[in-house]
Amino acid sequence: MIKTLSLSISFLLFPLFHLAGQDLPMRDISAENVKSVWFEKEEWRITYPVLMLASDEQLTLHFDIIAGDYGALSYSIIHCNRDWNSSELFSSDYLEGFEENRITSYEPSFNTTVSYTHYYLTLPNEDIQFKVSGNYIINIYPEGEPDKLLLTRRFYVHEGVTTTGVTFRRPMTPGTTESHQQPEITVSTGSLRINDPYRDITLSLLQNGRPDRAKMNLKPDFVGNSRLEYNSLSDKTLFPGGNEFRFFDIKTVRQKRQNVRAIEFFTGNYHVFLLPSEDREFKQYFSSDDFNGKYWIAIEESNSPDRDADYVYVYFTLPVSAEIRGGSIYVAGAFTDWAFGPRNRMTYNLTKGSYEAVMLLKQGWYNYEYLFVAEGSAEPSGVHFEGSHYETENDYLILTYFRDPAQRYDRLTGSAIVNTIGKKQ
Repeated sequence: MIKTLSLSISFLLFPLFHLAGQDLPMRDISAENVKSVWFEKEEWRITYPVLMLASDEQLTLHFDIIAGDYGALSYSIIHCNRDWNSSELFSSDYLEGFEENRITSYEPSFNTTVSYTHYYLTLPNEDIQFKVSGNYIINIYPEGEPDKLLLTRRFYVHEGVTTTGVTFRRPMTPGTTESHQQPEITVSTGSLRINDPYRDITLSLLQNGRPDRAKMNLKPDFVGNSRLEYNSLSDKTLFPGGNEFRFFDIKTVRQKRQNVRAIEFFTGNYHVFLLPSEDREFKQYFSSDDFNGKYWIAIEESNSPDRDADYVYVYFTLPVSAEIRGGSIYVAGAFTDWAFGPRNRMTYNLTKGSYEAVMLLKQGWYNYEYLFVAEGSAEPSGVHFEGSHYETENDYLILTYFRDPAQRYDRLTGSAIVNTIGKKQ
């Protein structure tokens, strides 16, 4: 059994983020006692955080605060340029409504071993409307304390002015034919008046919405007749295919479900031990259904998972014959914000010959993978333990930005979500 630092939830109550006077975070961040953060769109719980400007579309942000009694919270929204630095706009330039508002929709957990409060906020709402397109960050904090952030999340508001066509090609770059994927992209600029397409238009690509699998500020390879082409002759749109995600099912604690070895109850909490993982780096590709790294909060015994699903300790085990030097191994997925830090870093158990980690997670169905991050690097490297295959099913979020020289911000003129098996959402 993996030795936990503490079996109580008191270790979750870390200080809040103190970010006043600092630059905006480039990644989504959350305080230690903030869990299970996701955007929902029209009851689709595994959506990407993208809205069309001046439409009926809405996003609902959900999150839990563990063992905290904050009551109503406050939030503010900041407009950013394509590189996620704050734009030059005033809040009155991009928002219709108040600069700061309250989150008043919340409810306590019911009949759970771990107490929490579930919050939710829908955007836009009667308090705010978006006036311009672009990248946005929402900051959430206790009332009257904007410098003590509980949570930040990025989302997108696009205009639908430009449209995108995509064809996936087998990569031709030597050494990538079997392991990588390459979208060939055509952007139709429509009615946009573009003086210099190589300067004014850029493209951002995110594989499965992941910031660690992103290519930004891409320039077109060919321009002509209101079309911009990003072809497969260059490697600017080349991505490792990766593998289908590992998964486990903890929708119930009464019985073992997929990839669960054992469930135990002690010290007042449920402890779920996953089956030891296998090293897939040199194995052949095997197709399986997944959520492309996301997770789904659910409980078999209730139709109200937001407040009835419990939090359980989940134990991950990755057998490795010897400790790997020069970096660290992480459990990664949307539930870790695709971040790499102490919360999801694995430790090597010399006696058992395995990497191990324990995380407090809400009941549901989870996707995850193991990633190696070299010392001194902020991003994962290589395909250790997972492998990479051109056949892997992935989503690609494609964002088109236009910088009008007469304006002070980057417009997000179009957004598309395309799947490698041909499904366009």
